[in-house]
Amino acid sequence: MASGILSDDDFLRLAPISIFAELPLEAVRRLVGGATAREFPRHTLLFSQGDPADRFYVILGGRVKLFVTTEEGDENVIEVFGAGNSFGEAAMFGTGKFPVSAEVVETARLVSLPAEALMAELDADKSLSFMMLAVMARRHRRFQKEISDLKVKSPGQRLGSFILSLVEIEGLDHQGPIAARLPFDKGLIAARIGIKPESLSRALARLRDIGVECLGRDVEIADIGRLQA
Repeated sequence: MASGILSDDDFLRLAPISIFAELPLEAVRRLVGGATAREFPRHTLLFSQGDPADRFYVILGGRVKLFVTTEEGDENVIEVFGAGNSFGEAAMFGTGKFPVSAEVVETARLVSLPAEALMAELDADKSLSFMMLAVMARRHRRFQKEISDLKVKSPGQRLGSFILSLVEIEGLDHQGPIAARLPFDKGLIAARIGIKPESLSRALARLRDIGVECLGRDVEIADIGRLQA
């Protein structure tokens, strides 16, 4: 696993990440301290459910999934994060134990931020603590909304919403045909939106009826307005 001291460019990439977004760059530098960036290969287990939450991570490149394993041995994917996201901080500030497991799904370059050094900086500057708590509260509300939406939507609606979220991320907001690209494989997408792989195939067939074609990871949407409806 390659590792190295954070560069000035790394700090600039860290600054807009949600947990740091409202902080001045110098505050970000203090909080990150002497952390290093490391490269982790696919399938690396970063932590397991119940492990001590003694650190959190920021993704500079690649993807990481958060998941829980049921008593039956099934894996439920809670979230898949890509570059520009952080994870693990809520557990660090909350229960002190990770409520989920984390695994690299695409070779990832990660910054690991130890709890001890971070807590010392926050203890010295209470205003930073309140800013970070506000960010985590907003993220918690977003997750709660996603969970609520999943409970009431059909597999087709879940997949359609997922595809629309990709279009929104790319900043595309117009009527008519448009293209998108699935960020990871269909098996992981099925787990992310809470359906079985066979249900994903049926959902794709239903979306095809309204002009959504999926070839590999490439998605062609004949009418974005129809998909939204």
